[in-house]
Amino acid sequence: MDKSWMNLTDRLRSPAYADGVNAFLTLARNHSQGSDRIRCPCRSCCNNLFLPIRIVETHLFLIGINPNYTHWIFHGEEETRRFNDDDDDSNTADYADEYIDDMNHMLDDIRASTSFDVPQDHGNPLATSGEIPDPSPSSSFDQLLEDARRPLFAGCTKFSKLSFIVKLLHIKTLDGWSIKSFDMLLSLLWSAFPDAELPHSYEESRSLERGLGFNYHKIHACPNDCILFWKENANLDECPKCKASRWVPNTHKAHRIPQKVLRHFPLKPRLQRLFVSAKIAENMRWHKEQRPTGEAILRHPADSESWKRFDEKHSWFAQDARNVRLGMSSDGFNPFNNMAKPYSIWPVILVPYSIWL
Repeated sequence: MDKSWMNLTDRLRSPAYADGVNAFLTLARNHSQGSDRIRCPCRSCCNNLFLPIRIVETHLFLIGINPNYTHWIFHGEEETRRFNDDDDDSNTADYADEYIDDMNHMLDDIRASTSFDVPQDHGNPLATSGEIPDPSPSSSFDQLLEDARRPLFAGCTKFSKLSFIVKLLHIKTLDGWSIKSFDMLLSLLWSAFPDAELPHSYEESRSLERGLGFNYHKIHACPNDCILFWKENANLDECPKCKASRWVPNTHKAHRIPQKVLRHFPLKPRLQRLFVSAKIAENMRWHKEQRPTGEAILRHPADSESWKRFDEKHSWFAQDARNVRLGMSSDGFNPFNNMAKPYSIWPVILVPYSIWL
């Protein structure tokens, strides 16, 4: 859709501006689902106010549309994910040389992490709500060690089975491959190299993630967000508060699909893994042990006034450099369906502020 009209200055006399406003309002009306109020994107309101469409039209002509509002996600335009395809051929060609295949250090870190005595509640009813089972640390490490020692194919000295899978997953993440495209690539590689030690699918490759300790729990949720089907509610088929069904209607009992799922990434093992690596552990303590003081430079959150006030108020916490400070952030919340998104994923992310990058 042409949006060049947004930068026109002669708003009252320009036919192009009038046509652009009409096209925008038509899109907004279709998205409003019969409501006569929409977010006003003028320079003054900046999508913070819901106003009648006729008043929004007046604002657009008298005040002008916010020129920074180029993706009309509040008015029916779907968000599109963009990937950086500006890399030239030389960068692509040099990627293999720049890739660091440091399997030995990674395995040393994993070996150290298996020494953590993290109790597992095997009686937890999470298993009935779709939890991914946790493999034992020793068996996971033994499998990783075996894959690291096994060559990709007979006579191969550059890649082991483990290093090749890690590199494939790395490229998939960097370039935003879909699971289908990843499976198609594996199928092609299997056809070309039938003797290679390759996984058959992305799901099989994910066993590597579980071996690295990056698994997560799937917990079913009430479609109206009343409860989690967890602990004492793990075996229920409907919400005890709103009586909504836990499952998608008309699905077979043997293959029932939950209406809403919470994916929980356990915090404790991820914090532990930060201190498993000697280099990352040093960076986690840098803010207290190595950070220059007395300079009027903001190079780390520890230089901020809020960090210093927290240290004064909670001196017992500040004494140990290993204590981790976390910040919570979120993205994608759409409680009133005001954004035209083709998905409904609401990530809540904890960010470690302590680490020096």
